[in-house]
Amino acid sequence: MTSTSETPAVVTLESADPRIRIEVEGAVGRLVVANPERRNAVSLAMWQAIPGAVAALVAHPDVRVIVVRGDGDLAFVSGADISEFATVRKDAASARAYEASNAEAFSALRHATKPTIAMIRGFCLGGGMGLAVACDIRIAADDAVFGIPAARLGVGYPPDCIADVVAAVGPQRAKEMFFTARRMTAAEALEIGLLAAVHSVEALENEAIDLATVIAHNAPLTLRAAKAAIDAVVDGALPTRRETLVALTDACFASADFAEGRTAFLEKREAKFHGR
Repeated sequence: MTSTSETPAVVTLESADPRIRIEVEGAVGRLVVANPERRNAVSLAMWQAIPGAVAALVAHPDVRVIVVRGDGDLAFVSGADISEFATVRKDAASARAYEASNAEAFSALRHATKPTIAMIRGFCLGGGMGLAVACDIRIAADDAVFGIPAARLGVGYPPDCIADVVAAVGPQRAKEMFFTARRMTAAEALEIGLLAAVHSVEALENEAIDLATVIAHNAPLTLRAAKAAIDAVVDGALPTRRETLVALTDACFASADFAEGRTAFLEKREAKFHGR
């Protein structure tokens, strides 16, 4: 598919670290990991900036969907910045603090109330995998390379992120990925369910725009309710979250968007949803 609609202006929002860019283009928000000199490796300061960046995009009234991507052509995110490990991960105590920053970044994406898409080119390794599996949907170019090299570095991996990997590919594949620390191609990642789609390098950008646009045109309250319910099923928390989930569903039926959706269907036109 190729997007044909006029492209809106890109607005850049303030970020706690310039290497974590926050952009808004119409209904699409972008979180861009921009450290191309290190193949978008993420430093501690960058990890710490990600939750605020996600919060800014979730709070933005125009944003309906969030795309996470790397800057440039070589990498989505090649992992954590290992050059810092001698100081920020020098012992168990400092490692726990570092892992807490990782976990908060992953959690921000995992719990974002707006749909998230990871758009992946090139290297998606270690912490890059953590960011990708925290997103709702992952699409990649056919040059993408995936892996979790923790076992080759002797580092622990945040349990919540391991849970995201298990949710994406199942326990057996997750164990194989962690135990071997090997790399896999985009084709294999698609085969095991890590990816929703693989596109050519040339087509990836347009395909990501098209996917984000389709999602952005749908009813925001429905998307929020669906995401919450699916996550509850995956987490095994449906019974404990049922009351909240029912309230989200009720909000859909009580909304002006529901009335608009019914009317648009009867009038055979595209609905215009406003999230209320």
